[in-house]
Amino acid sequence: MTEATLCFPLRGTDGVTPEEVLLIEKRRGLGEGWYNGPGGKLEAEETPRECAIRETREEVGLEVDPAALEKAAELTFRLDGDVHTVCHVYRADRFEGEPVTTPEARPEWFSVEEIPYDQMWDDDRLWLPGVLSGRTVVGEFAFEGGPPLDEADFVDHDLGWDVPITDGSTTRSRG
Repeated sequence: MTEATLCFPLRGTDGVTPEEVLLIEKRRGLGEGWYNGPGGKLEAEETPRECAIRETREEVGLEVDPAALEKAAELTFRLDGDVHTVCHVYRADRFEGEPVTTPEARPEWFSVEEIPYDQMWDDDRLWLPGVLSGRTVVGEFAFEGGPPLDEADFVDHDLGWDVPITDGSTTRSRG
């Protein structure tokens, strides 16, 4: 099982709904060629919050304000019945710098009304609009026919909206 994060930098917020979200086109690895938020796997002794900040810096060059990082979702992805990935999803409306292309990602700002869901994971259209509108969600998504996950078929999901989500800020040891 992999533990990972996604971070969705937002701009043009009016305190409720952002105008734009920063997505990346993955240039390598799982989901290559698809859009998503910056993110990746937790490293040993790293919290999900620390991972989201590090991955956003490494993938697009933004320094996220830790105080602005808000946990928005906890998503579990199952592949052929087994837990494949648990993903901690954050949003942030304060950060420094301008996004830059890196070997891992090509960043692009999108209007929240024009997100390229047809170039994203099939499940993203189910939970990302709610996350961008300020809601929280706990979700489980089933894929079959893998590995790898990005070649498997999306077959089922279960979502719980507006539930309290813990930050997961305790350090976890990796074995």
